[in-house]
Amino acid sequence: MVSFQEAIQQSTEYFEGNTLAANVFVSKYALKNENGELVEATPEQMHRRLAKEFARIESKYKNPLSEEKIFSYLDKFQYVIPQGSPMAGIGNKYQLMSLSNCFVIPPPHDSMSGITYTMGEEKEIMKRRGGVGFDISPIRPKGMQTSNAAGTTDGIAVFMDDFSDACRRTAQNGRRGALMLTISVHHPEIQTFIDIKKDKSRVTGANISIRLSDEFMEAVRDGKDVELRFPVDSPTPKVRKMVDARALWTEIVTAAHASAEPGLLFWDPIMKYCPANNYPEYRTSSTNPCGEITLSPYDSCRLLLINTLSFVNQPYTKNAAVNWVHFAEVVRHSQRLMDDIIDMELESIDRILAKIANDPEPEHIKAAEKRLWTNIRQACERGRRTGLGVTAVGDFVAALGMRYGSEESIRVVEELYKQLALNSYASSIELAKERGAFPAFSHDLERNDPFLQRIWDARPDFYEAYLKYGRRNIANNTTAPAGSASILVKAVMGFGTTSGIENAVFAAFYLRRKKINPSDTNARVDFVDAQGDKWTEYKVYNQGFAAWKEINQKGDEDVEQSPYWKSTIADVDWVAKVEMQGAAQKDRKSVV
Repeated sequence: MVSFQEAIQQSTEYFEGNTLAANVFVSKYALKNENGELVEATPEQMHRRLAKEFARIESKYKNPLSEEKIFSYLDKFQYVIPQGSPMAGIGNKYQLMSLSNCFVIPPPHDSMSGITYTMGEEKEIMKRRGGVGFDISPIRPKGMQTSNAAGTTDGIAVFMDDFSDACRRTAQNGRRGALMLTISVHHPEIQTFIDIKKDKSRVTGANISIRLSDEFMEAVRDGKDVELRFPVDSPTPKVRKMVDARALWTEIVTAAHASAEPGLLFWDPIMKYCPANNYPEYRTSSTNPCGEITLSPYDSCRLLLINTLSFVNQPYTKNAAVNWVHFAEVVRHSQRLMDDIIDMELESIDRILAKIANDPEPEHIKAAEKRLWTNIRQACERGRRTGLGVTAVGDFVAALGMRYGSEESIRVVEELYKQLALNSYASSIELAKERGAFPAFSHDLERNDPFLQRIWDARPDFYEAYLKYGRRNIANNTTAPAGSASILVKAVMGFGTTSGIENAVFAAFYLRRKKINPSDTNARVDFVDAQGDKWTEYKVYNQGFAAWKEINQKGDEDVEQSPYWKSTIADVDWVAKVEMQGAAQKDRKSVV
């Protein structure tokens, strides 16, 4: 065991004086025993734990990666970065937790019992450290008749508050709970959904996003009315109303500009370009709390990131170039590690189910929790979904001497995501050869899939192997926000990275707040928010810019010469940001 202060001291040395990174690691990811006492003091110890467990799973299969090879990918967060739940849970013999970062559960049935049941599943997942998303479109709009004492329903707002409060009240040992509520743009109470967060005290425990249809977007484009209806997917809805699509769009955009919510989900492309949607049992119903991955009910996802900055040779110099060969190797091996995490997750779920079976509660009390985790296990086992993505894209671009949002930066990001997709799918096919295809796999169901067709068009040789062996994983890739993980990243040169696919620079320096664990009575309190949550503030200096200065022997006054000039969130043109997203998501012709 090691004391909190000793762990902070050792981790601060590991992070070369970065106290924020040290606090994030020790508070959120360092292994603790059943009494909450620390048994790890540095990320190196954590990475040794992870490498040992990965190697244990690898040894069950052909052509295993060695423990030292795996550790070399993890060490100092240089190449491969498991996200929060895998970092905290892999090899953790002290706590019962899922290794999945995010889950989707079924939409609530339109009844008080159905809504209460969904809230119960939400809380059961959150107590195991998982984030949850679900769609509330089936809840009838305000004023519709009910058969209970009220006579009519209060609509979605009161239940949004209830779901949000359930998230805030489910303890996760200092980690903030995460919840996503989605709704169809055609729901009659869409305006309620848009407006609810204008009251800063409401739905504070949930993110919210709107499922936008092509029907709606075309009406916006053409200046036409669009139908609000309930049920939203019924050919004979009980409630119908036509509204001005552009006026509704303006309301959505105005709210998003004011508070960054609601988020927008372009639902028809999601349904078209996700290979899992070929399988009826895996049809998408909502998204995870951060919106980067859509899932079917009871499906979940483990997340792993590749640090793109580490693949730039001679970064921040005129000779900077991407080592695509090395990147391809790490992507293929990372897909193997992602598949290994699925085996570990199945082990974790089995331990949760065994614990439920031995709980003293009556069978009818624990039946719902048992059914929940049985359904999650089946979805995990039959689909073997992975979430392999990238981080540090902003600094990757800057290290190549490019301004984020420029045409050349968009082209290189296209190539980055193309290589990520091609090599992860190549690895998944190879894994199917060695380990077998995912149990639900069907060539017939995947025939003519538009996303997979892009893979086969780019690499016909992959298609021949796919026809013979299938695929190991129902879906492979995503790009997670990587907030806390990006703080921990310590690249080989010793400078940090931007998160996910975000801009190269948020600001030259800024204050970042870290939520204080209520049990940490020694933490410095710098800020208390409206909900009474306490936060410690840290001054953060952009390390990529600092690296550019050191390598090129420049000073702060030379900022206009750096690739970070005009690359802040405030500077990058919004059209360029859309182009960058399009490059990553294959909305431009040359991307797979």
